[in-house]
Amino acid sequence: MKTTRLLDLTAAMVLLLYVAFSLPLVSGDPGRRVNMTLVRGAAALGAFCLDGSLPAYHLDKGFGAGSRNWLLQFEGGGWCNDIASCVDRSKTRRGSTRFMTKTVVFTGILSNNASLNPDFYNWNKVRLRYCDGASFAGDAHFRNGTSLLYFRGQRIWNAIILDLLPKGLSQARKALLTGCSAGGLSTFLHCDNFTSYLPKTANVKCMSDAGFFLDAIDVASNRTMRSFYTQLVSLQGIQKNLDPNCTRAFYPEPSLCFFPQYVLRFIKTPIFILNSAYDVFQFHHGLVPPSADRTGRWNHCKLNVTACNPHQLDALQGFRTDMLGALMNFFRNSTRGGMFINSCFDHCQSALQETWLSPTSPRIHNKTIAATVGDWYFGRGSEAKEIDCPYPCDKTCHNLIPASTTDSLASSAPGHNSRGNLFTFCCFCFFIYLFFFAWTMNACNL
Repeated sequence: MKTTRLLDLTAAMVLLLYVAFSLPLVSGDPGRRVNMTLVRGAAALGAFCLDGSLPAYHLDKGFGAGSRNWLLQFEGGGWCNDIASCVDRSKTRRGSTRFMTKTVVFTGILSNNASLNPDFYNWNKVRLRYCDGASFAGDAHFRNGTSLLYFRGQRIWNAIILDLLPKGLSQARKALLTGCSAGGLSTFLHCDNFTSYLPKTANVKCMSDAGFFLDAIDVASNRTMRSFYTQLVSLQGIQKNLDPNCTRAFYPEPSLCFFPQYVLRFIKTPIFILNSAYDVFQFHHGLVPPSADRTGRWNHCKLNVTACNPHQLDALQGFRTDMLGALMNFFRNSTRGGMFINSCFDHCQSALQETWLSPTSPRIHNKTIAATVGDWYFGRGSEAKEIDCPYPCDKTCHNLIPASTTDSLASSAPGHNSRGNLFTFCCFCFFIYLFFFAWTMNACNL
């Protein structure tokens, strides 16, 4: 009897812990799983992922009052700027739909829960899978005796849109094009083109999340990002797909128009810029790339901003100053644009529920990202342009610092799963401990 009660108690504890730890870290729905759709007509357009596989997207159909409204989100994940890195990428989920998960979870701005995404929950929502390595902008290919690579991001973009038009996109009343990281950069590059596909009566806007990559000078006084983008534009045949007004203005350096700060003034469609002034991807790869810190003196600072010395903090504050300077004309003169530039050490904030809208999500002037974006899109109240005070004044930040400081520019941008994975691992270990504890007690007839 004693053993049975002990086992029952242990089982109850395990069940309680499992239920508790399975709940999302914010209140509400953990997210909706949405299946992948391969674009069967893409082959006829020559639209292939790096390895030649068909491109794909995930569509969650809208309902009710949102059934004729559309939100498209570009997936992010870095770039590849040479043959070796693109070959490597073609063998992963970043370069082939063959290696991608066939379902993805829609949360944050993609959530269909009204309490977690009040302005866009019932819209048609599409996540465009990223498999070209050039922010959906290239149009070239590479072939030698052993390798064939397709640089067809621009065609992938066109193929997906053409696949969605007969599914209701052609009848859109409202539309929002968005994306995170390399996908946020895609938003700048394709914003006006997106508008051209839709009815002239549609209310079309764009929002870039963590896509405002600066033409920054790194701590070794080099322009690492400029060099990287120049190689990328050349390799993947991007120049012909850049804004022609921009490339004329910046002749003879058309690759500068891959930077949002230079192409922004040529974009006619209303656009919202969501970015951290201390974006961790740019911190690790633009301001302090491995090539600029061969001795590793920035390692501790990269892992934990509170470990940064005064000189390093000055460099970070200088990066913020440069970002705000690049945005100042937009801030002062754009009458239809919006912005939320906070001081969190983070990267991508709209697709993760805890940063998009939750009791603990970041705020500026007590406004969440979701509320600010919604006010801007629907024209509620005054201009939706928020700029945070400098680090460390904001106490609402999650300040995510990725564990790895060795990623290359061509690798995936840092994700938000490290905390959740660690939490899950600890729960799993505790579950195993309880199981063996119960088994031991039973074996010993205690």
